Amino acid sequence: MSEFRTSRVGEQIREEISTMIMTGKIKDSRVSSFLSVNSVVVSSDLSHAKVYVSSFMDEHKTKQGVRGLENAGGFIRTMLSKKMHIRKFPELKFFYDKNMKAGFDMIKKLDALEISPATEEDGSAEG
Repeated sequence: MSEFRTSRVGEQIREEISTMIMTGKIKDSRVSSFLSVNSVVVSSDLSHAKVYVSSFMDEHKTKQGVRGLENAGGFIRTMLSKKMHIRKFPELKFFYDKNMKAGFDMIKKLDALEISPATEEDGSAEG
């Protein structure tokens, strides 16, 4: 299978799962609308798909959400296979993705640094 096709299938799966989360079609109480599907990596033979999920919620709640998605995996796969016309739909595996949280924490640390803005030293006077 071409790399372009697998990435396109992965992107479509990402969009569809995100829509299912946002619209509340997944009824598991652990799955919050604050969950975000960052990426989906599909194997070259379309047999497996790794779904990377993150959130700005605390790590414990996000991991609970990932477990909720795992629990609803069969339902999600069935719904997606009806929407997407693929002969063999990949088996979905959900993972907690720390990258978004780590990036957000880094921004908070940078904002906490008190760096004064550079002063003009070119000798020009305003006025």
